[in-house]
Amino acid sequence: MYTTTQPDPIRLEIFKNLYQFIAEQMGIVLQNTAASVNIKERLDFSCAIFDSSGLLVANAPHIPVHLGSMSESVRSLINEKGDTLKPGNVYLSNNPYNGGTHLPDVTAITPVFLESSENTPFPTPYTSTALSTSSPFPTPLFFVASRGHQADIGGITPGSMPPHSTTVEEEGIIFDNFLLVEEGNFRETAVRQHLSTHTYPARNLDQNIADFKAQIAANERGVQELRKMVSQYKLDTVQAYMKFVQANAEESVRKAINLLKDGSFTYEMDNGARIQVQVTIHQENRSATIDFTGTSRQLNSNFNAPKAVTQAAVLYVFRTLVDDNIPLNAGCLNPLEIIIPVGCMLNPTYPAAVVAGNVETSQTIVDALYGALGVMAASQGTMNNFTFGNEQYQYYETICGGSGAGIDFDGTDGVHSHMTNSRLTDPEVLETRYPVLLESFSIRPDSGGKGQYSGGNGVVRRIRFLEPMTANILSGHRVVPPFGLNGGEAGVVGRNWIQRHNGIEENLDSTATVEMKPGDVFVIETPGGGAFGQVSYLRNS
Repeated sequence: MYTTTQPDPIRLEIFKNLYQFIAEQMGIVLQNTAASVNIKERLDFSCAIFDSSGLLVANAPHIPVHLGSMSESVRSLINEKGDTLKPGNVYLSNNPYNGGTHLPDVTAITPVFLESSENTPFPTPYTSTALSTSSPFPTPLFFVASRGHQADIGGITPGSMPPHSTTVEEEGIIFDNFLLVEEGNFRETAVRQHLSTHTYPARNLDQNIADFKAQIAANERGVQELRKMVSQYKLDTVQAYMKFVQANAEESVRKAINLLKDGSFTYEMDNGARIQVQVTIHQENRSATIDFTGTSRQLNSNFNAPKAVTQAAVLYVFRTLVDDNIPLNAGCLNPLEIIIPVGCMLNPTYPAAVVAGNVETSQTIVDALYGALGVMAASQGTMNNFTFGNEQYQYYETICGGSGAGIDFDGTDGVHSHMTNSRLTDPEVLETRYPVLLESFSIRPDSGGKGQYSGGNGVVRRIRFLEPMTANILSGHRVVPPFGLNGGEAGVVGRNWIQRHNGIEENLDSTATVEMKPGDVFVIETPGGGAFGQVSYLRNS
């Protein structure tokens, strides 16, 4: 048996990639088995593996806002159900006040147990008769989890992304460590009852069930791969290198912090709320304090970001400052002290609405942090969340825009930036599955800020409706432009508007709900990114 108190550099690299490979395999299974366009086509999902205490070990390069917050969901499960966790159980969670982001993002969590002997064949995980109830491992040795954005999870508007919700109940159905699979038995009746008995029930239960089963399958792949790893390398080695991988990530972040300077930034949103952050670098121990004191109080709108989302944004920013190829994991957080006052919009209390906090406020946090550190101008700063539907159809997409320029690089045109990393649905799939026509989709010229390094351009997306539907836009930077840094110009604000079938144009706010008739066109013009450096120092082309 191979044991060590210090990592072998070659083995460290092997295990670092093995852990990430497992998460990637989970993602492939989830994409291939899911039913919804959201997961199968847009890839709005994330998969990761966790150690026995619920700390993130490794993830696939999926959605940053998911990955930085999933550990909170796993640890919530351990705290609440730790004494009752059994082999063959799978749990569902989307509670924003227990590690969730917003209600459409539902996480399936599977505890991983091993049999009493590592030399015996591993059991079929969902056949309870093959599992030893007298295992010497009374608690799970690992956890695997997959988080997928459900096309609809209830709420006051189809697609569960209501622009004007004021409480979390209006945004959909909460799963709080809900037992989805009990010792190998899928609890379909209980799940359907939970989805249908809410004040604002889910609209497509069959699709929910299909996607939940896909997440179970994805987790099962993770369970199998972890068991293979233990079989090949033995348990103590696998667990030791989980710690080593986390320690390596911690050291990489400390090296990056050592190159930074103190800074502060205040960033206003379209609704008047302000994100204020002070970053203090402690050179003596290569750590940093990120203090959000001064940020706006909890809002009556849905732009409140759960604490887990705020932590995910901080984790993402500091991971991107590391040049080394490391998995984003819990080790990245160890050098960081994060101060988020309770009751502010970045750490709200129940039952505050949060659906936009996950997708919009998270982007503002990231840009404010980059602004405080002086390393990058603002990107479009919004996911341009567009939903439409009725009782038969429900669809959700996020739309790309311009990314911000940095110290030595231009921004990028038409890209999903920072806390989102999803695709747009292929036009053929969109038009086959829904009664709409993608009339045009193009770069929005001259929307990026000009400077020594220019911001990326946004896009223009026009969707024509062929049937009556309710459409919703939940976006930002329609009033406040994405900032430039060091004298660089700001990006151009976005615009939402409708061209009715009779030619009348209607301008919309950053957030809006409208009824679309056949022939109406919904037009979304996304913001450009900010520039870095003064225009007077434009380079020769």
